[in-house]
Amino acid sequence: MTTASRSRRAAPRSTPLENLVTTALDDMKAVDVRVLNVRGLTDIADTFVIASGNSDRHVRSIADRVIQNAKAAGFRTRGLEGTRDSEWVLVDLDDVIVHVMLPRTREFYGLERLWEGGGASAATARAATPARRKAKAGATKARGSAKPAGASARAPRPRSH
Repeated sequence: MTTASRSRRAAPRSTPLENLVTTALDDMKAVDVRVLNVRGLTDIADTFVIASGNSDRHVRSIADRVIQNAKAAGFRTRGLEGTRDSEWVLVDLDDVIVHVMLPRTREFYGLERLWEGGGASAATARAATPARRKAKAGATKARGSAKPAGASARAPRPRSH
């Protein structure tokens, strides 16, 4: 008699770094904190933590607290983006990427919709991060706009220095 075995993956447990991040967010009164497991969806991180702040100053303070707590615990911050405008501050802690946003920015980009449930398009989500949006915008300008069928092609103008 053979028994059918199920190959169900156990729900991933939170890591010490995830606990540290969520504690920092809680200490700073971050709003609507969501922890998303993105393992298997992208190679850039295992977990996205998304939270909102009530103002640009609050968003910046939340991100600063996450960085302080990570540093105190011996974790290295790999990158930090968005502190100038503070509508969306991204803190890269290697396996955990923290997105702290103003509510209107969070609603506009909808990272939860992109990454939850494994139905996300990795290419679309990658384009949504602040640095990648800028890179994508630059690449689009470099390519120029697509011409309709039958449109005459013009030679590019020489630039004067």
